[in-house]
Amino acid sequence: MKLDGLSVDQAPPISAPVRFFIAAPIFGLIAGILIYFSDSASLMSRYSMESIVITHVITIGFLGFIMLGALTQMLPVLVGARMPNVSFVSKYSFYLLLLGIISMIIGLYKDNDFFIFLSSFGLGSGFLMMLGSMAIALKSVNNFTATVKAISTSIVFATIIVFMGVFLLLGYTGENISEYQLIVANIHSVWAVFGFAGILIIGVAFQVLPMFYVAPKFKSFCKKRVVWLISTGLFLWFFLSIFKEDYTLFAKSWIAMFFWAFSTTVWIKLSKRRRPISDVTVWYWRSASVFLTLGSFLWIFDEYFKHEYIVMVAILIGGGFIISIMIGMIYKIIPFLVWFHLNGLGYMSIPTINEMVNKNLAKIQFVLFLAAIIGFIFSFYMPYLLKVSAVSFCVSMIILEINILAPILIYKKTLKSKPDFDMSTYE
Repeated sequence: MKLDGLSVDQAPPISAPVRFFIAAPIFGLIAGILIYFSDSASLMSRYSMESIVITHVITIGFLGFIMLGALTQMLPVLVGARMPNVSFVSKYSFYLLLLGIISMIIGLYKDNDFFIFLSSFGLGSGFLMMLGSMAIALKSVNNFTATVKAISTSIVFATIIVFMGVFLLLGYTGENISEYQLIVANIHSVWAVFGFAGILIIGVAFQVLPMFYVAPKFKSFCKKRVVWLISTGLFLWFFLSIFKEDYTLFAKSWIAMFFWAFSTTVWIKLSKRRRPISDVTVWYWRSASVFLTLGSFLWIFDEYFKHEYIVMVAILIGGGFIISIMIGMIYKIIPFLVWFHLNGLGYMSIPTINEMVNKNLAKIQFVLFLAAIIGFIFSFYMPYLLKVSAVSFCVSMIILEINILAPILIYKKTLKSKPDFDMSTYE
């Protein structure tokens, strides 16, 4: 691992990101349970209530929590941007988001206006509190690297989709869902996947792949142009969706082409890393590349099938690509966090980063997750696979939670012992 360029002295308290990481698999488990008690026919429609609730339990409760937790740690350490009042902001935004997502599940399933309003408040204020703090932190960055540009761009997209999401959520308190709301919903979902999550992953990959995997650095064109080109495509798609819907295929092809190029680049760089030792995190990055390639092309061809396969696109890109990357990163981030904080406190006789997570359990979790994603795709044609895949997904989330808690328990147990060195003398 190459730790060059890390601002380790600015790291936030370990509790700030960890609370998000611990909660994420629980929402993944809830999503799996909801899928189990749904049926493939209702889930094939992106506008069914089951699809909407399950999608947002995964995107907000699982993906959103992991991304916010990761950014809380990465901004000060990776790019040197210290979030103001990080302990306060992370704590209360976490509780607001928790309130918001639970209220959303109840409000949408029970058609209860009170819980929908409560959800709008919790999710809106929780996200904006975190995103605002991150934006303030990024203003203080002097070295505006490709990673900083990508993170800044993703935060802009995230802020816009939060306002869109609150608008759409409040729309369920009315009598009808208008065509205008459907257009906003379409923009909301595409910008969330490609504008927020996609660009964020690309920006982080610029620094994480060379750092964690000792892979070759990305070329100058990728760092300087790709995020800008994808953003241009997303805004072009936005205007075409509203004014010239028949021409949206051009913008979709533009966006998909650069994401396919990114997935291919990731595969190549992982193949050329200096220490080609394979572990489960590499498997996640490789499988994510495959899913992104398949999802990108299906997203283009879906235009010719009147969006019949849009839910399958969501599974491939949202589940196969984004979730895979998030889980792969979790297996790197949490052991690093524990090792880093214990080392900073003067503890030297601690497990290494690679020893903190049970490798066999991680491999089982990967296989179960992969089987679940593939099963969800084929359940469109073989409905009986839905429940089996949901069980596989639930078990994978339980194992993921165990693997997240294991390093944290090491941290708590180690704190009860005396440090090897008293680091307070160096302060």
